[in-house]
Amino acid sequence: MLDGSEVDAGSLADSRLPLALSAGAHELTVHAEMAYSRDGQGLHRAVDPADGETYLYGHLFLDAAPRVFACFDQPDLKAPFQISVRANPEWAVISNGVIEATKADRVDFAVTKPLATYFVTVCAGPYVSVTGEHRGVPLGVHARASLAAALKTHAPDILDVTRGALDYFEDLFGFDYPFGSYDQVFVPEFNAGAMENPGCVTFRDGLLYRGVATSEDIMGRSLTVAHELAHMWCGDLVTMKWWEDLWLNESFAEYLGHAALAHISDSAAPWVHGSISRKTWGYAAERAPSAHPVAASAADTEAALANFDGISYAKGRLSCASWWRPLATRLSQLA
Repeated sequence: MLDGSEVDAGSLADSRLPLALSAGAHELTVHAEMAYSRDGQGLHRAVDPADGETYLYGHLFLDAAPRVFACFDQPDLKAPFQISVRANPEWAVISNGVIEATKADRVDFAVTKPLATYFVTVCAGPYVSVTGEHRGVPLGVHARASLAAALKTHAPDILDVTRGALDYFEDLFGFDYPFGSYDQVFVPEFNAGAMENPGCVTFRDGLLYRGVATSEDIMGRSLTVAHELAHMWCGDLVTMKWWEDLWLNESFAEYLGHAALAHISDSAAPWVHGSISRKTWGYAAERAPSAHPVAASAADTEAALANFDGISYAKGRLSCASWWRPLATRLSQLA
């Protein structure tokens, strides 16, 4: 319904619905039933082969939000979201906002800060949790039930890094963590390393190591934790206008994740990791036929995804480092 009048759903083409709008305020109401996904994009439904339990999680990056709900899908068109979920009352339900009310099979979340559509998520299922708190921010680390032992082993380290990175970024920016609670959900069948959904970051659950984990494994995961937390300020609170600046999102988080972990651990090891493992990734991307400038044009989401590589992260990190360090020092003095 647009301003009280029916919209012809038959005009939907390529997942886009054209609207004839005049200048001024309008009200658009959409009722829709969408399908779960099995490719990691949209609202993904996974069944754990270990015990047959079902897990859901939203991964709306980069252009998958319209697979879950109707929206104006553009990163600088941000709006508050109020999410309610009906689910098995025995399940854990986690989203961007804090839980405001629970009744039978319904969970109501508080209104969020303004978010880009690709940051909205819901995770639901029989997730097990380890919780904590830091300076008034509720913390949670979650995983599927069959990984309960691994979660118990690794959650203390993940929470320690999270606390240290929260302190580092709040002091650096002079701006407290803005999204209420902070949950980190290790999800099955994830098609990325992690995703910076405000207040509800998702990670591939292979990062909860079930066997012996090396110091390099732990440091790599800690860098990912710090990287995603950096995004709460660089990308989530402040968001690009269009996808050609996606590299800046990632380069900032890449640089600041290394800086935060070096500060927390009082060690140069994260910088060594960045210079050896990450920098060589950027060099390899530069030698490929798909090489492109750090700040490449992106006429559409397909072009943006094609440029999402070691150049966007690792080489871009070096671009940020050249001018971010003196700025970071000044921000620390002002904080």
